[in-house]
Amino acid sequence: MNIIKIILLNLLIITFSYASTFEELSSKLSDNSFKVKEEVLNELIVNYKEEDKLETLLQNMLAGNLYFNPTTNEILISQNESFKSLFTNENIQTQEDFSKIKINNKLRSVIKSGLAKINLFSKNPEKRLKAAKNILANLEQEDSALVAEALASEKKSSIKDILFECNVNLKAKFSTGHEQIEAVTKLGDFLSAKSLETLTALSESTGDEELKKVAVKSIKQIEASKSFYAFVETAFFGLSQGSVLLLAAIGLAITFGVMKVINMAHGELIMIGAYTTYTIQQLMPNLIEYSIIIAIPAAFIVSGIVGILIERLVIRHLYGRPLETLLATFGVSLVLQQIVRTVYSPLNQEVKTPSWMSGALEVNPALFLTYNRLYIVIFSLIVFFAILYVMKKTSLGLKVRAVSQNRPIARAMGIKSSFIDAATFGIGSGIAGVAGVALSQLTNVGPNLGQAYIVDSFMVVVFGGVGNLWGTLIAAFSLGEINKFIEPLAGAVLAKVIILVFIILFIQKRPRGLFPQKGRDAQD
Repeated sequence: MNIIKIILLNLLIITFSYASTFEELSSKLSDNSFKVKEEVLNELIVNYKEEDKLETLLQNMLAGNLYFNPTTNEILISQNESFKSLFTNENIQTQEDFSKIKINNKLRSVIKSGLAKINLFSKNPEKRLKAAKNILANLEQEDSALVAEALASEKKSSIKDILFECNVNLKAKFSTGHEQIEAVTKLGDFLSAKSLETLTALSESTGDEELKKVAVKSIKQIEASKSFYAFVETAFFGLSQGSVLLLAAIGLAITFGVMKVINMAHGELIMIGAYTTYTIQQLMPNLIEYSIIIAIPAAFIVSGIVGILIERLVIRHLYGRPLETLLATFGVSLVLQQIVRTVYSPLNQEVKTPSWMSGALEVNPALFLTYNRLYIVIFSLIVFFAILYVMKKTSLGLKVRAVSQNRPIARAMGIKSSFIDAATFGIGSGIAGVAGVALSQLTNVGPNLGQAYIVDSFMVVVFGGVGNLWGTLIAAFSLGEINKFIEPLAGAVLAKVIILVFIILFIQKRPRGLFPQKGRDAQD
């Protein structure tokens, strides 16, 4: 026990002596000599380990907010015409004549270097990453030693990669001979703007033909890599658009395949799902982070109920008359739009994006994948496979397939086709509502939201094959990719026209789509 007490006592003595050292050193910043201040700063940066307090001192000194009490030499921070003690963190109530700690350009350089070092060796990996990126963006020759030291101690690979790029850039800019040529060659493996800037400057300013040749080669290598990642990014955006089309069309594929109903109100069911998300956020403003998760089942239920009401009140009286069904559902779509305009106003509404869906995944400096689109891709596949499971592995799915393939025989076997029609329409409408939840994260919510997707949904269903889920999946992603790759060349409007012409020509050759449904469809 005596040994433990001695150890604890020594630790306390060291702690208090260390704290007093910081106060004593900081107090010396009140000296008028810039040289003394520089020595004090260097000693603080080297020896003092409580990075938060030291960082506060340096940041305020750089901003010109650092003062001292001429009587006690206590260091003070100016805050909106009041002062706070750096040592005790207490507000100073008395009004005294405090003196400002003045700095010059050399001290500014020391402070900036010190801040970079503190952040670069911080225990917080986010601080280290930010500091490494900042050094890369503002490389100076005097950073060489700091970068080398950080590179030797860094364990996190993402930060180490940036520091390694800093080191290669410094060698390419400030070394000579074989070492410089080797560094310029390595720069071709990086994709950051800084590496490209270094190579461009070298290729334009150097008189060494060999160095210039190597720099130009590295520039071409970077540009080729960027072109590849631009292609990948476009493919990702096509995939995300295909995911939205899949969610919008999958419900239509089910209802169209089972009941042969051309539902022109399908877009408004998507709109209802989007407005359900908006309503939930208005009702629970403090739960924005969870609003999307809550909105998914809510939108499915609300849109599903509306879909069942449409089927029971309108569509069931018009089976076998597709033209009347089309006109009736078009009228229903207008009614739903007007109801929304009356309840919510005709103006677009903004649905907030949760923080976990904001930002982007940085694959490398040339490729960023936005989280909202990434989650929508994953979510659309989850919905697809859930519906596929229901259709293939459950009793309801078996009955739906039976009715879609041969309605009279299904009735003869005791299947209530009217119930199946209502349930199928409800499920299809519910999925449309879920599509609205996804769309609310990509665009503003308005009464005309669904109109932009109804034509695309029908194109996906017809292209993939009426009633075939796998065909809908392939068609949605195919059309999404084609649209995104044509858009930069032809524009958004012309891209849709080209796709429509393509679908028309395709249907001329394959009227039943990529994967035609077997059974009753084959007999019609």
